[in-house]
Amino acid sequence: MTIMKEMRMALAGSTTRFSTGVAYAGFLTLAMAATVGSALGFEHIGGYIPCALCLLERDPYYFGIPIGILAVGSAAFGLPSWITRSLLIVIGIMMLVGAGMGVYHSGVEWGFWPGPTACGGSTAVTTNAGNLLGDLNTVHGPSCADAALRVLGLSFAGWNVVASIFLAAVAFIGAKKAA
Repeated sequence: MTIMKEMRMALAGSTTRFSTGVAYAGFLTLAMAATVGSALGFEHIGGYIPCALCLLERDPYYFGIPIGILAVGSAAFGLPSWITRSLLIVIGIMMLVGAGMGVYHSGVEWGFWPGPTACGGSTAVTTNAGNLLGDLNTVHGPSCADAALRVLGLSFAGWNVVASIFLAAVAFIGAKKAA
């Protein structure tokens, strides 16, 4: 009778770890996809052209989503919990890097420090079709120092900081609880 009781307890513990790992990894993956999807929506539907720093700030999400899918898979298939925890920690670190990039970009927008030289601003596109190919090398995205939109006082870069810190916290909490 005690062997059956021990087996039930072991199964209950692994089921809890399974559901916790899948829940945190799944939430993070969906939240990262929603965050970068929102940015893409503002770009393609709203017409907000991203600057060079905006495009760089998306990289942690682009790399984090596949890692999140791996974390969901590792928890769902019952791989050792250290794998799921490690993947969640990697996501957390990537989101902290994304938050740092957002802080840097926000500082550029507020004029606290200069932005990169490659982020100077756009030049006008010619209406002369004969000169269109020549203009392709001179046209740049918008200036990194100009916020395209502010909502509640925060630009896209500022909201990226908020989202990245939240996602990093969720990833680290998930890594602790998926043990």
